[in-house]
Amino acid sequence: MNKNIIRKAHRWLGLLFSVTILMSAGSGVIHNVMTRTQAPPPSARPSGEGLDVSQIRMAVGEAVARLPEAAQGISAVNVRSIGGQPWYQVYVKGGHAAQYVSAVDGRVDPSRDEAYASEIASAFLGGKKGLKTDFLTSFNTEYINIFRILPVYRFDLDDELNTRVYVSTTTGSVTRHTDDSRQFEARIFTNFHKLGFIPNKDVRDLVLTTLTFATCVVSLLGIALFFITRPKRPSPGKQATKARK
Repeated sequence: MNKNIIRKAHRWLGLLFSVTILMSAGSGVIHNVMTRTQAPPPSARPSGEGLDVSQIRMAVGEAVARLPEAAQGISAVNVRSIGGQPWYQVYVKGGHAAQYVSAVDGRVDPSRDEAYASEIASAFLGGKKGLKTDFLTSFNTEYINIFRILPVYRFDLDDELNTRVYVSTTTGSVTRHTDDSRQFEARIFTNFHKLGFIPNKDVRDLVLTTLTFATCVVSLLGIALFFITRPKRPSPGKQATKARK
C-alpha cells in the first residue's frame, strides 16, 4: 500500500468531512443543553374535572346505533367528559375522525372533538385558554415525526414565550409543549443532527448516509495509516550486531 496516497486521502477527506463530525459534536452539546432546559414530553393523563357516571343514560349500543356509519363496524369506544357531560367517543372502522354521541340524550355532535381538544389544552395550561391555530394531519418542521401521534390540534397562548401545545383527542393528552425559546434549541439540534435544513427526506437520508459512510472511511484510513507508518523494530540479529559494535 502506498503510504503517501493513504496519507493524502486521509488528510483531504478528513478535512472535507470534518464538518460532519463538528455538526455531530455540536448536536450532542445541544442535546445535553436541551435535557437541562426543556421538560420531558408531557405524560398522557385523563383530562377534565372527572367523569360523573351517574349522568349516563344511554348504553353504548344505543348510542352507537345513532351513527349511520356504525354499520361498517366499530373499532373502539371511549367515554369522555366534555363540558361536564359524558360523551361516547366512537371510532368507526375505516374512518379517521372520531364521532361523538352524548351519553345523556344520544345526540350526535361533530364539534365535540375540537371542544374536547380545547379542554385538554386548557387543563395542561393551568386553566388558560389557548387559541386553536391549526389541525395537523401530517408532520411539519415543528411537529416532527418523533412525536408519532396524528392528527393533533395546535393551540397558541398569547404570552411572552409564544407558548403552544399540540393536543391529541385520541390519547386525550398533550403530545407536545413548546415555545419560541425551546423551538430555537430544537431547530439547532434538528439542523445539526438530522440536516433538517434539507426539505426532501429522501435527499436528506442520502446525504446523511453518504456523510456517515465517508466519516467511517476516514477513520479506517487513519487506522491503516497508523499501522503502516509505525516504527519497525529491528530484528534480533541487527540488535546483536549493534551491541557488539
